Amino acid sequence: MEQKSSNITWQPSMVTRQDRNRRNGHGSLALWFTGLSGAGKSTLALTLEKALHDRGIGSYVLDGDNIRHGLNRDLGFSEEDRKENLRRIGEVSKLFADAGLVVLSAFISPDEQDRRMVRELFAPGEFAEVYVKCSLEECEKRDPKGLYKKARSGQIRNFTGIGAKYDVPGSPELVIDTERMPVAEAVQLLLGYLEERNVLANG
Repeated sequence: MEQKSSNITWQPSMVTRQDRNRRNGHGSLALWFTGLSGAGKSTLALTLEKALHDRGIGSYVLDGDNIRHGLNRDLGFSEEDRKENLRRIGEVSKLFADAGLVVLSAFISPDEQDRRMVRELFAPGEFAEVYVKCSLEECEKRDPKGLYKKARSGQIRNFTGIGAKYDVPGSPELVIDTERMPVAEAVQLLLGYLEERNVLANG
C-alpha cells in the first residue's frame, strides 16, 4: 500500500462556510438518501433539487450511478470498493456543504458502519440521514433498471437485498416510506425539515 505523504498541510480558506451562507442567504448541509435500489432515492433527491432551485436555494445531487461514470469509475462492487466509493462521496459531500450548498447524496449505502463513517466526517448539524423505506417486494416490482431481474438470474452477484444484506438505519433523521407517500408529499416533508433546521432562510 502506498504510504501517505507527511509533507502536506491543510490550507485554511479566508472565506468561511458562514461567510458563504450569509452571501447565499441560506444554510448548507448534506442530506444522505439511503435505501434499496428502486426505493426512490434519486427521484426524491432530483425532485427536491428542483424545488430548492425554484426557491433560490443552491443545491446539487450526487447520484450513485452518475458518480461511477466519472469520479469513481475506477471502483468495482467489492466490499472494499463500495466502502471507498462511499468514503469519497462523503468527502465530496462535505466539500459541497462547506461551499454553501445543500448537497443531496443518493446512494444505496447498505452498511451501517459505512454510513456512520460518512456521518462522522461532518460536524453536528451538518449531516442528515434520510431512510427511503420501501419493501424488497415493491422494489422488485418497480425494478426501473432491470437489476433485480439480473440478480435473480445470477447475472449480478451480491446485489443488495438479494445476495447482500441491507442494514436498516437505526436512527435516521427522516424516514420516507415511498410505498405510502407520494413524491410531492415526501418533498414537502423534506422542505419542512430543512425549514425547521433554518436552512431555507430565504425560502
